[in-house]
Amino acid sequence: MINKTVNKIRELKNAISGPVRLMEVCGTHTVAIFRHGVRDLLPEGVKLLSGPGCPVCVTSIKDVDTIIAISKEKDVIITTFGDMMRVPGDRKSLSTAKSEGSDIRIVYSPLDALKIAKGNREKKVVFFATGFETTSPLVAGTVSEAEKTAIDNFYIYPVHKTVPPALKALLDSGDVRVDGFILPGHVSTIIGKAPYDFIAADYHKPSVITGFDAPDILTGIMMLLEQIANGRALVENQYIKVVKDEGNPRAVSVMNEYFDPSDADWRGIGIIPESGLQLRERYRHRDIRSAVNPDIPEGREPKACSCGEILKGIKIPPECALFGKGCTPEMPVGACMVSSEGSCAAYYKYGAIRQG
Repeated sequence: MINKTVNKIRELKNAISGPVRLMEVCGTHTVAIFRHGVRDLLPEGVKLLSGPGCPVCVTSIKDVDTIIAISKEKDVIITTFGDMMRVPGDRKSLSTAKSEGSDIRIVYSPLDALKIAKGNREKKVVFFATGFETTSPLVAGTVSEAEKTAIDNFYIYPVHKTVPPALKALLDSGDVRVDGFILPGHVSTIIGKAPYDFIAADYHKPSVITGFDAPDILTGIMMLLEQIANGRALVENQYIKVVKDEGNPRAVSVMNEYFDPSDADWRGIGIIPESGLQLRERYRHRDIRSAVNPDIPEGREPKACSCGEILKGIKIPPECALFGKGCTPEMPVGACMVSSEGSCAAYYKYGAIRQG
């Protein structure tokens, strides 16, 4: 099946003049593309670019600095997913803050954080709520449970991001030359197809929701090339075994009950309007900033780090002056090298220094 799909991709590329630049939005896709050797199967002239779909990578320096400052407050416990621990702020990471005495604990779910709050009622327990639409319904459900059970010492620091506004910002910027999008499978299980309609309607760019194994990704690329070759622009769903066109209405309903859209700061990109989620006014007391709100200056991007340009698809990681030299997974300078879903980490792990 893969050979047949690859042959069709080559046939379609021969019918298209000039190079084709496709962006895989999701960090999990970036890793899967390397792991399965997808790039090696594509014909010359089909280039894959990584997008801003790694939630760890796009968490702003100021948000990292703020949660670190909150961790220094008396009687505070910070809980977070493990991949956030080493994300650099302006001068330090959560891992560094923990080594300096802050009570910072890794959890696998916001429900774990709620259990910690229940067992430490004298403490303010804060969940660092990162991630895209995939994780925000679970966070909303945890806030709901805290409300129902009157666990008043449970808080979140919400820095959730939403994918469609980021894609609109990239298309509006004029900096990114992309002919089509490989859309994220996990996010799309929640939001479905409709939120991406603007990509085709307003920008005449094709897009395909795909899964994460080699046949899924290659079929998605084939579907994109078919659209380009025929001058069409549609939102298609290759991942029909998992993603319903309507998404998961129940999850979206829970998310919308507890969160409102808000402007959000994306690392290396800046403020994107309506691309974040903040607690609705009646639940704002669950935001730790209602109880502790340190004044943190804007953090500085590390010198010579190209993480922002990589997240926007302007550069690939080997084009960064620090890649594989001053910046490695063991000693990361930028957030794109920290997360296993980060583009720089994926390029480094799979020996892509030579591919630059």
